[in-house]
Amino acid sequence: MVMDPLKKYLHDHSRQRDPVLEWLERKTRYRCVHPRMLAGEPLGALMTMLVKMIRPRNILEIGTFTGYSAICMGRGLSPEGRIDTIEIFDEYNDLILEAFKRSGMEKQISLHTGNALDVIPGLQENGYVCQMAYIDGNKREYCDYYRAVKQVLEPGGYIIADNVLWDGKVVDPKHKDAQTEGLRAYNKLVLKDPEVSMVLLPLGDGLSICRKDGPASDSPTD
Repeated sequence: MVMDPLKKYLHDHSRQRDPVLEWLERKTRYRCVHPRMLAGEPLGALMTMLVKMIRPRNILEIGTFTGYSAICMGRGLSPEGRIDTIEIFDEYNDLILEAFKRSGMEKQISLHTGNALDVIPGLQENGYVCQMAYIDGNKREYCDYYRAVKQVLEPGGYIIADNVLWDGKVVDPKHKDAQTEGLRAYNKLVLKDPEVSMVLLPLGDGLSICRKDGPASDSPTD
C-alpha cells in the first residue's frame, strides 16, 4: 500500500514503534477486503492519549474490525481499566483475539460478537456503565448507537465517533446514500443535544468528540 507522503509523515511521527500494531497492520492489509477501515495513525496515538487524559474505568467500543483501535485505547488504560468491544461480524475473531493476546491485554479487553444495539441493553441490564465510548460501526446506525451509548455513559464521560466527514461527502448535497445521510444526522443530533458539549475535527476521515455534561438520561430530575 502506497501512502501519501504527508500521511506517512504523520504515521511515522505519531507513535514510537509498536511491534504488535505493526504486525496487526500487516495482517489486516493481507487478510481484509477493506483494510483502510483500520484506524491507523495518528488516530491510534490520539486514542491512547485521550484514554490517558480521561482515565476511564470502562470503555465501550462499537466496531472492533481487527482490534487496532481497541489495542490503542488499551495502551492508555490503567491496570484496573477494561474495554468492551463489539463487532457484528465474526470472520476476524481469530485475528482479533490473537492481536489482543500479543498486546498483553487479553484480560482487559472483552470481545462481544453481535449487533451493538442488542449487546448494549444486555450490558445495561447487568449494571454496566462506562466513562468513554468509541463509535466506528455501521454509519447508518450512528444515531441509534449514540442513544444507546448515552444510556450507559456516566455524566462527564466522552463519546468519540470516527468517519463523521466521510471523505467530505457530508457537505456535498449530491450524496444521498444511507451512510452519508446517517452521518449527517449524527453530526446534527450531537450538535443539537443540550446534554453534551462537542467538537468536530478534520482528523483522518473526521472525528467527533463530545462530553456528556447533563445527567444520565434515566436519572430522575428535581
